[in-house]
Amino acid sequence: MEQPHISIKNWSEDDRPREKLVTKGKQALSDAELIAILIASGSKNESAVQLAQRILTTHKNNIHELAKLSINDLKKFKGIGEAKAITIMAALELGRRRKDIETTKQEVIKTSKDAYAHIAPKLIDLPHEEFWILLLNRSNKIIKTEFIGRGGISGTVADVRLIMKSAVDHLASSIVLAHNHPSGNLQPSKEDINLTHKIKQASALFDIQIIDHIIIGDTSYYSFADENLL
Repeated sequence: MEQPHISIKNWSEDDRPREKLVTKGKQALSDAELIAILIASGSKNESAVQLAQRILTTHKNNIHELAKLSINDLKKFKGIGEAKAITIMAALELGRRRKDIETTKQEVIKTSKDAYAHIAPKLIDLPHEEFWILLLNRSNKIIKTEFIGRGGISGTVADVRLIMKSAVDHLASSIVLAHNHPSGNLQPSKEDINLTHKIKQASALFDIQIIDHIIIGDTSYYSFADENLL
């Protein structure tokens, strides 16, 4: 049964998202209520909260899925124009950048979890594959995090020569490889395994160690090192 539309102005003050944030704090709000504050208004047939709930439900109530949408994707929802779509995208991007800044505090890579925490913010919301590397010194401190290549939905291209050039130029002692799987399937493909071995063979010529290859998903990861695939 369709939920009746009642204007937020007619809600109990404790239930209105803006007033609720002021009186109870931001943690008390649901994802839908936070999005409702961003979009400010709904339509004749539904409140801003109902519209936000509909958007979230369509994407499995998953903020990570929502962050992958384009402006045109968001505009497909009745009640969301370009201005509201831009506001939602801007808020989600700010959240991603905040997480990115927080993870840069981790300068030493000791485990696969450290590598994932550092690189994940750059990759988790992408609808396509990207390949990145972490260049480390002898103390496993990060010298540089560098973008290598971008692909389509089903694959990415990483140039071994570019990886080696970057590692040599920055006097790296070791490298962590990283790429994402937009599909959510974290298992390495045959191409992933072959590429890893190819890069490992090339790096050995320069006495540079490949210490891990991380495959990034929305909320988790796969580590070649942890799975003894290196």
